[in-house]
Amino acid sequence: MKVLGLDVGDKKIGVALSDELGLTAQGLTVINRTSLKKDLEEIKKIIELHNITEVVIGYPRNMNGTAGPRAELVERFARELYKFTGIKPVFWDERLSTVEAEKLLISGDISRRKRKKVIDKLAATLILSGYLNYKSKN
Repeated sequence: MKVLGLDVGDKKIGVALSDELGLTAQGLTVINRTSLKKDLEEIKKIIELHNITEVVIGYPRNMNGTAGPRAELVERFARELYKFTGIKPVFWDERLSTVEAEKLLISGDISRRKRKKVIDKLAATLILSGYLNYKSKN
């Protein structure tokens, strides 16, 4: 059972993948957004290539727990992904995932230019990892 993790942004989609047992998350790629159709096609290729059975999408919440301003855009993307792939995505609270990713990259002494290239993939990995940890305990 492989799980796909997505960090959906305006310009990029970070993509992470679990192992077969659904225990660990690894960054896979970053999709540079062009159009909704092409973005969905790219994700569907990944789903088919890796035999994905579940998709987790980072859900943008405010610090007080309410849905963030980007939540509606992410919900719309998730609905379209479901129509296109037949897999109903699960939402996972992504509060601070990008901040945490940035801190990890800075602590690893990664240059600003290199951070820009991998931050979305790392954020997707953190989202997926949090979800997998939660699932393993329940």
